[in-house]
Amino acid sequence: MPTYTPPLRDMQFVMHEVFKVTDEFKAIPRYAEADADTINAILEEAGKFAAEVTFPLNAAGDVEGCKLDPATHEVTTPAGFKEAYAKFVEAGWPALSCDPEFGGQGLPLVVNQCFYEMMNSANQAWTMYPGLTHGAYAALATHGTPEQQKTWLPKMTSGEWTGTMCLTEAHCGTDLGLMRTKAEPQADGSYRITGNKIFISAGEHDMAENIVHLVLARLPDAPPGIKGISLFIVPKFLVKADGTLGERNPVFCGGLEHKMGIHGNATAQINLDGAAGWMVGQPNKGMQAMFVMMNAARLGVGNQSLGLTEVAYQNALAYAKERLQMRSLSGTKAKDKPADPIIVHPDVRKMLLTAKAYAEGGRALLVFCSVLLDKSHFHPDEKVRKDSDELLSLLTPIVKAFTTDNGHIATNACLQVFGGHGYIHEWGMEQFARDNRINMIYEGTNTIQSLDLLGRKILGNNGATLKKFGKLVAQLVQEEGVNEDMAEFVNPVAYLGEQMTKFTTEIGFRGFQNPDEVGAAAVDYLRVAGHLVHGYFWARMAQVALREIAAGNTDPFYQAKLQTARFYFAKLFPETAMLMRTARAGAKPLMDTDLALA
Repeated sequence: MPTYTPPLRDMQFVMHEVFKVTDEFKAIPRYAEADADTINAILEEAGKFAAEVTFPLNAAGDVEGCKLDPATHEVTTPAGFKEAYAKFVEAGWPALSCDPEFGGQGLPLVVNQCFYEMMNSANQAWTMYPGLTHGAYAALATHGTPEQQKTWLPKMTSGEWTGTMCLTEAHCGTDLGLMRTKAEPQADGSYRITGNKIFISAGEHDMAENIVHLVLARLPDAPPGIKGISLFIVPKFLVKADGTLGERNPVFCGGLEHKMGIHGNATAQINLDGAAGWMVGQPNKGMQAMFVMMNAARLGVGNQSLGLTEVAYQNALAYAKERLQMRSLSGTKAKDKPADPIIVHPDVRKMLLTAKAYAEGGRALLVFCSVLLDKSHFHPDEKVRKDSDELLSLLTPIVKAFTTDNGHIATNACLQVFGGHGYIHEWGMEQFARDNRINMIYEGTNTIQSLDLLGRKILGNNGATLKKFGKLVAQLVQEEGVNEDMAEFVNPVAYLGEQMTKFTTEIGFRGFQNPDEVGAAAVDYLRVAGHLVHGYFWARMAQVALREIAAGNTDPFYQAKLQTARFYFAKLFPETAMLMRTARAGAKPLMDTDLALA
């Protein structure tokens, strides 16, 4: 059976030594009192909850799955899930970063980010039940009326009620402009929602007393396409004036999807048969409110793959140290044993270090983004808020696509370390690979993220936001450009940063002549951008490690960080050269293929 140890030391390194998050928070009044000791103490307890409460349910929940009663439309989650959720609520974990106005603890988002990384390592399927609630909370906190916020947010903050996002229909996934769900206005100001949704994660379950669905639907006079979509609150149970639950709303689970992974999460087909709903935001402006939730979900999905990368790495490393197989090519290493442990073999180390490098680089990226998110909402300086929001907008598709692609690479590499044992259920590795696979698909496939990054976030403003990230790279180069010890880390990033300008301009010019050129280059382009971002963060981490070593710190953590950084720049970062070449190959080898695809 697999094991899991929360990576608290590395989280502390990223938060306090690389990004100095508490210094950032001193400029934000609501977080000015947040200190490292408090954050560390909370995350230590959070790690215990993940490792001791939800992780033991992961393998069993995968086997058991969820069960639907067709007569009642009720879903039963795997054994132990409901009880674990009760402990989760009782301990106050749902409220960590929620607004105190609604009963939250008001902690910085970085605390919630690190907590959910550990929860995703422990049990992604379970974590999705409370995880989706944060996105629904954010949408209502931003676009809900004061009355709606008063009705729904306190219970969502406490975890007594959970939330979902209901977008997809059987005939339309990403192309939401094709949706058919209807919303009929009523005399009392409510709406009757009728339609069918599919792939609704945590859409029905027995863990909380109410489920608050955020549903996209069309008004009778709505214009066609994406501009005719509105957003509605559609609860499982109606809420009385005194805040207690009333009658059952006709929003039912019609079936559960039979999935490759995340079996412990109820991925539901939702049927709305004249269900009562209340509009969020303005008519036909539903996508503005839903994008708050979707962007939160995209960051959350990247965090899911980060968590799976970490737990897969931990188990593969432990196995590689114990599994005896053949002898080292450079001579026997374990002379007292019949064979050497497989960790002596270069390719096994490559697989392990790939997972480690992507886990630690991804952790830095997601911590950085969580600080940006807080700054974009709460920093007193309007310019800081605006700049943080723009940079977060650029990084969000990279978090979602690059981190989940890396999770796919890493979980499969870690499975491979186990050989045949990785392919069977008992060791847990095949579950990590299966569970991660959905992360590349939902909340907008990774191709959609790539088109968003290249088409909207970069070419859409002539590279202005990319240049803002380039300034961070330039600042690092200015700080360390003459430091020979940093050359191996800074020079590759600086060189790629210079190449990105020409590369982007070239793709943009081609796309202006033929839009298919953007589609042909986008996936490769995002991965190049992802390495630029990871490379920058790896250089920042190496910078801190070198300073600590120079100051006489003998903690092996810092030498290990440098070794991983060297591996990343030597073995993973050079992928960018190949990707730029394939992107420049253009659309013709893809689109001039009618006979090949006949």
